[in-house]
Amino acid sequence: MTAIREISLGEAMKEALAEEMRRDDDVFLLGVSIRAGTFLHTKGLVEEFGERRVLDTPLSEPGGVGTAFGAAQEGLRPVLDFMYAGFAYFAGSEVFIQAGQYHFLHGSKHPLPMTLIGTCGVGRRVANEHATLPYGALIHHPGIKVCLPSTPYDAKGLLKAAIRDNNPVFFLWHTSLMALKGPVPTDEYIVPIGVADVKRAGTDVTVLTSGLQVHHSLKAAEAVSSEISVEVIDVRSFEPFDLPCLLNSVTKTTRLVVVDEDFERGGFAAEIAAQMMEHGYDLLDAPVRRVCHPHMPVPGGYIDAYSMPTPARIEAAIRDVCR
Repeated sequence: MTAIREISLGEAMKEALAEEMRRDDDVFLLGVSIRAGTFLHTKGLVEEFGERRVLDTPLSEPGGVGTAFGAAQEGLRPVLDFMYAGFAYFAGSEVFIQAGQYHFLHGSKHPLPMTLIGTCGVGRRVANEHATLPYGALIHHPGIKVCLPSTPYDAKGLLKAAIRDNNPVFFLWHTSLMALKGPVPTDEYIVPIGVADVKRAGTDVTVLTSGLQVHHSLKAAEAVSSEISVEVIDVRSFEPFDLPCLLNSVTKTTRLVVVDEDFERGGFAAEIAAQMMEHGYDLLDAPVRRVCHPHMPVPGGYIDAYSMPTPARIEAAIRDVCR
């Protein structure tokens, strides 16, 4: 009989890493300060798996990616922890260009099973690369799968799927959700990459979102529930993206609000708006609305919580599109 526990998102990630390392000796971890466990998901793993499988790296993102790249070429399954996902920009060519194109350029004969992980997100009084959400840039470069969970259940299942995938996968997690607790079964399970999840069913308007903004959107949906029926879809995977799930929802609701914590201009929300115009224009009874971080640098200090999408901003967009 399956047991269900309430554990945090960080604990769920740690379970996923430990289970995959026990299952497959080719899986190993590397990154800056991961032996010390800067974040919960790597704390204590070196005690079980030893220093040969939990490797501290120098403070050099290109060096870390190069090591993981070479290991994956030889058939190992490295998990490289950037600590903060924005640090991946320091290894821009290796991550955004070389990793994604490797399989294609070698005639689809050489897989590259490497997993890149890192935290991201606004609202923790950090700025610059500590808050940057790189999925908009990542999906612009073919060949890299990209996912971001909003719950402990999804975090464990998606991370296990990423490690087992034969393609480069960037697994992102939101810093503000590290301590979030939720039900996670003890039995083995996988959450497939590329499948969105309807977190709340509704009939009047679809809200498509991800990560922390799933929770903000659910709050907004509850706030208007006596007047407007809101369907909330958790993207979970930016690449591949579950377009059929979105189209099925908008077929029913005829309205769409995209809530995206990334920058507004040229971001994921803009891509979804374009996809709707191309594949679902006739489904819409109102223009697609975007609720994003404004096109400005992420401010430091407490003000960052006011620049990102908030339940109030999402509620206002829902009401506006349903007028």
